[in-house]
Amino acid sequence: MSAVLLSGKQLAKTIKQKALHEVRELEAAGLRPTLAVVVATDDGSTHWYVRSIERAAESVGIGCRIVDLGPDATGQALASVLQDLSGDPSVNGIILQAPLPPGVDTDGLVGHIAPEKDIDGANPLSLGRLAVGQPSFAPATARAVIEILDHFDIPLAGRNVVVIGRSAVVGKPLSLLLLERDAAVTVCHSRSGPLEKYTKTADVVVVAAGRTGLLNGGHVSSGAVVIDVGTNVLPDGSLVGDVDETSVRGTAAALTPVPGGVGSVTTSLLLLHTTEAAREQSRVLIPGTAG
Repeated sequence: MSAVLLSGKQLAKTIKQKALHEVRELEAAGLRPTLAVVVATDDGSTHWYVRSIERAAESVGIGCRIVDLGPDATGQALASVLQDLSGDPSVNGIILQAPLPPGVDTDGLVGHIAPEKDIDGANPLSLGRLAVGQPSFAPATARAVIEILDHFDIPLAGRNVVVIGRSAVVGKPLSLLLLERDAAVTVCHSRSGPLEKYTKTADVVVVAAGRTGLLNGGHVSSGAVVIDVGTNVLPDGSLVGDVDETSVRGTAAALTPVPGGVGSVTTSLLLLHTTEAAREQSRVLIPGTAG
């Protein structure tokens, strides 16, 4: 038996087409959605990722403003930029791209992103609203997992779902989204003990820990669906996830690939979130939707 690969490419294309449609509706009203990405690093892979967001945004007509403060940027400088962008009516969405310079308080900085422009759910207010069911942008990666499960008609209600990783970017918000869908959610982390204690009986396992090869075929059952959120760069420059793909493909029922899985959907969702933010901020009623 070999696991079915759950590619995110077609889903990403569909979401991107939806974003394009919304851009055209907004342009008809004389508006152009604009995304700002704040960068403060000389990390090559980060700049590659930011450029990929820029290309994707431009391909659907979204303006993309890259604000590169360099690897020596101070927390004060970053806070000032985020405040300025939050108050700029021409900017609809803001991303503070990790990593940041050593010693800079990321948790404090994301609070300077206006919640209505927080398209990647970084501000603690966004996570709080998500927790109590109020309108907010979920982190795009967390939402991408849900979108993939829905796209492939994988049921969640009453299912045993294990999330490995408890970050505010993926693990915590994803657990909230899963609870909204009536899943029985277990969150594992570095102090949880042997993974197989939890994952062997799981219907769905989501791995978002940032550790190459963390989950292998011995950790999961034959009917499990495995969603790999990891993005780890090997010395040769290749990209792998948190799952030992070879062994898991021999055991699990289905698996998302890396690359070509969650990541592609995440980028498309950032575009869609930008258009949704623009629509709400401008209070433009798009035909066929509530405003």
